[in-house]
Amino acid sequence: MPLGKVDCITPATGQRERRLASTQFGIKDASPVVCEPFRQWVIEDRFSAGRPALEKVGVEFVADVAPYELMKLRILNGGHAAIAYAGALLGHHFAHDAARDPLIRGYLEKLEREEIIPTLAPISGIEFPAYLATVLERFANPEIGDTVPRLCLDGSNRQPKFILPTLADRLEAGRSIDGLALEVALWCRYCAGKGADGEPLTVDDENAERLTENARRAEHDPTAFLSMTDIFGPLADNATFAAAFTRAVNALYRDGTAGTLETYVNGGLS
Repeated sequence: MPLGKVDCITPATGQRERRLASTQFGIKDASPVVCEPFRQWVIEDRFSAGRPALEKVGVEFVADVAPYELMKLRILNGGHAAIAYAGALLGHHFAHDAARDPLIRGYLEKLEREEIIPTLAPISGIEFPAYLATVLERFANPEIGDTVPRLCLDGSNRQPKFILPTLADRLEAGRSIDGLALEVALWCRYCAGKGADGEPLTVDDENAERLTENARRAEHDPTAFLSMTDIFGPLADNATFAAAFTRAVNALYRDGTAGTLETYVNGGLS
């Protein structure tokens, strides 16, 4: 069976979505599925007995789906992670509000262009800056109603998929990781359980208790958070990553989330 990739943001169903189905479409549905207008469906062109004419509904057939999947995981999913924890710490509830925050958007754009996109191999017919521009537009769409808490949940499972492999590739290539280390530091600061305004943050994760314990220790010993080797793997012992992560954590506690993002956007962390 050929491999495929589907990309379409679909927020969790709640009262807002049920009300939307009722008021806009006259449908009473307890579990409506709401999604954005954008969708991308890529399938490997290897069928044993001919292929269905799915190109008529927008499917793209390619020889290898892996580069498209990696593009989506790193630019879109990695981007979601970048706005999620910064957004939570700055008090945003909706993802579009976080994406429209000038500090968060500036951080996301710099991170994507300088550290994430350069790890991707070229894909014929795809311009990564154009794909990023579309992703930024999608994130900022208020009609989707996606939430920051949804993007923040299950970080101990998502970070090893969406952020840490990019970080490992950058380290292996001897390239800068300040923006990626800052993303991990924002996750750590979020896991400590308090936002910039002092309001409690709910860490929705199967490892919540351990994450919170180590995140709170990280205020005085940043490497305590990296000690979770089941999450960080070999990165837990990488001195370059530890140094960049320590700088970022210290900056967050010293200058706050907004101040740290501003420093990063305007030059870098020290």
